[in-house]
Amino acid sequence: MVHILDKRIRLAYPLGHHLHCLIAQLPNRLRRTPEGWRIAEPEGQWRIIRSVLELVAEGPGNLKKLHFLMLPESCVPLERLDDLLDAVSRFRPSTVTMFGLEHVRLRTYRELLERFREDNAEAIPLVDRDIDSGDVLDVPVNVGCVAARDAEGRLRVFLEAKTHPFRAEEFLDKYEDQYRGRHLWLFRNEATPFNFMVLVCLDYVYRNLYQSNIRAIIDHANQLFFRSRQTLDALFVVQSNPKPEHRVYRDVLAGFYGEYLEDTPGVRETVTVFGNCSGESVMGERDPGATYGMSSVVIGPHHRLAQVRHEEYQVDDFGGAPLCRLRFGVGTRLYYLNLPQHHEIDPRSSRIPLKVHAVLRPGPDWIWRVARPGDRAEPQRVDAAEEAGEEKLVVER
Repeated sequence: MVHILDKRIRLAYPLGHHLHCLIAQLPNRLRRTPEGWRIAEPEGQWRIIRSVLELVAEGPGNLKKLHFLMLPESCVPLERLDDLLDAVSRFRPSTVTMFGLEHVRLRTYRELLERFREDNAEAIPLVDRDIDSGDVLDVPVNVGCVAARDAEGRLRVFLEAKTHPFRAEEFLDKYEDQYRGRHLWLFRNEATPFNFMVLVCLDYVYRNLYQSNIRAIIDHANQLFFRSRQTLDALFVVQSNPKPEHRVYRDVLAGFYGEYLEDTPGVRETVTVFGNCSGESVMGERDPGATYGMSSVVIGPHHRLAQVRHEEYQVDDFGGAPLCRLRFGVGTRLYYLNLPQHHEIDPRSSRIPLKVHAVLRPGPDWIWRVARPGDRAEPQRVDAAEEAGEEKLVVER
């Protein structure tokens, strides 16, 4: 069973005001190696990532208010980790950056944990127990990283290994198997009440008869509520997923926001953010035309969104699930939005809890430019009756 480890962190968030998140939906181009799946063109990939980091550090407009930056799974070359952490250390205080490293061997992952022992001490014994159990040091690991510059300006680095096999269930070849992580972090903010978790892709959907990450997260969040009246405020899932519309996501989302046999106050108001790679992604030669992309934000039935059609995003209930899902397109984009505050349905019918502040498109030399309203077709309001039998498109600027 996965261990959920509480970690105290100090982030100064404004009381009574929503927080801001930037989803960087960037292309991933991976190739298969003995170490797992590695980035095919590390320098080109780093140039793309660096353009986003420089934009965040500059903070034009209200991007200065950014609190969370999401990069895709497996998007950062290992040799550029120090460069990325150096860039993050220059961000404004109380900024959290989430990303995935390209696959590394277990021995390298253990070395990274040791390097950042101050923040990862609780996780090291769990990994050492697996290392002592067999010859596993050369097993590939899918690593997720959370780099937070806290309220005092100190950089903290947290690592976790993906607990779900990287597509291994779909292949007979043992070569595809990877190390299964043993821990997930639950970050407890000490400055203001805000608690969040970061998962790597399929860790969100891992379910079987005996154990379930999501069930464990719900139970842990419920205990947090009963002990302190705090909840899990946000759940971030970094992805590089060629099956964004897989049915299993709908099933788990329905269970997360609508468990029918018990009350789940710990996750009732949780905002779930899925940050995927873009549709320009390529994984070896197996997935020509695979449907990558479609980052999304999910909120529970205690919030309400208006029905609008837009070229860059749409909202649906994921086939009748008890939720609202803001789903973006497959293009290479930066999506800047706010995370809704906790509240029941607002009686003012005009109030929208979730706002898309900006959509940015890449230009020459990876200069990001805001896609202004009117660049293409304007959003159109949709009559629910006219959309009967089709996915509802719901959101407003």
